[in-house]
Amino acid sequence: MAFAIDEQYVVDKNGDPVGVILDIGIYHRILEELEELAAIRAYDAAKASDEEAIPFEQAIEEIERARQ
Repeated sequence: MAFAIDEQYVVDKNGDPVGVILDIGIYHRILEELEELAAIRAYDAAKASDEEAIPFEQAIEEIERARQ
């Protein structure tokens, strides 16, 4: 979902941008969007993979066994 960003740039003594100041609400929304994008990419990668899918419970059991 698109949203307006009212950013302010931090510049060095030469006027080159070195940072950005964002409203905290916008920052949190960007983080949420990035998290959702990462989940979508992980899903797409899993669907494109030739690996066999396993049930969630089995995956948890295997992870817990590996930690011991």
